[in-house]
Amino acid sequence: MPRLARLDAPGVLHHIMIRGIERRKIFLNRKDYEDFMERLAVLLPETKTACYAWALLQNHAHFLFRTGAVPLARLMRRLLTGYAVSFNLRHKRYGHVFQNRYKSIICQEDSYLRELVRYIHLNPLRAGVVADVGELKEYPYSGHGALMGKVKRTWQDVDYVLKYFGESVRKARNAYESYVGEGVELGRRRELTGGGLIRSLGGWSEVRRLREEGSDHVMSDERILGDSGFVESMLSQANEEYERRYELKRRGYGLDRIAGRVAEICGMEEKEVFSRGRQKEKVRARSILCYWAVREAGIPLRALARRLGISAPAVGYAVERGAALVRENHFVLTE
Repeated sequence: MPRLARLDAPGVLHHIMIRGIERRKIFLNRKDYEDFMERLAVLLPETKTACYAWALLQNHAHFLFRTGAVPLARLMRRLLTGYAVSFNLRHKRYGHVFQNRYKSIICQEDSYLRELVRYIHLNPLRAGVVADVGELKEYPYSGHGALMGKVKRTWQDVDYVLKYFGESVRKARNAYESYVGEGVELGRRRELTGGGLIRSLGGWSEVRRLREEGSDHVMSDERILGDSGFVESMLSQANEEYERRYELKRRGYGLDRIAGRVAEICGMEEKEVFSRGRQKEKVRARSILCYWAVREAGIPLRALARRLGISAPAVGYAVERGAALVRENHFVLTE
């Protein structure tokens, strides 16, 4: 079965899971944990990504993020690639550190934020790293201690989560701690990690058919966790993006034609759009090109990087610059 495309948009809540390749350890010592957390401390504010919950275990980790203007894929690529390079150098090893690509599930906030915060922060207890909820608040590699006021993490949005449990910090912490304690008996919640609900049903067409027949209890798959209305809205959004890309492809909007449109807007020759250089006009044109190519036409980042002779992260930065230019100047790719 082909893997499903990522779903993302600014402001979307994601439950993210990463695992070591062949379930090997991704954290071998304290330096590894600290390295990973230092990267979070830099990248989350830089990408304007909110972090509501997180837990690092020896061979896997969970996060609850809300994406900002920077796509989740870009954040995770920088986080995991940077850590893997550092990990390999530190432990004198080669090869992959993480198993396949990370897993992300879009979540409906009102229904699932509280449950996911609890589920993620109970991971060390379920893994047997700590003995009970009392010890959990002392575990240094999860967000539970910060919510309980034991440690301060400037990159973790504690206040937002506590507001779900009470108006005052003291009452909220007490209510949160009780809520976490109540979750111990619930065990592993497969529905919160995308398992066991829809992937065996035969795809989205079958899901829609079941909904039309009144089967509203079908709520999620590997990518979406929420009620029927939420799932349908996310599917519609993803479908609109897919249809836009298909329409551009049908009309012949490959990279060269997009470059022609950029050249027309910027008043230059098409070959100049592809030429390297740091002149303001060229940077501007290439930024618009990268934005339309990646976000509108769906051209893979690495393919575009090869064509332009730059790195994939450089293309990512250009996409963000291009997004701002297109928005500020009301540029359109097609009439």
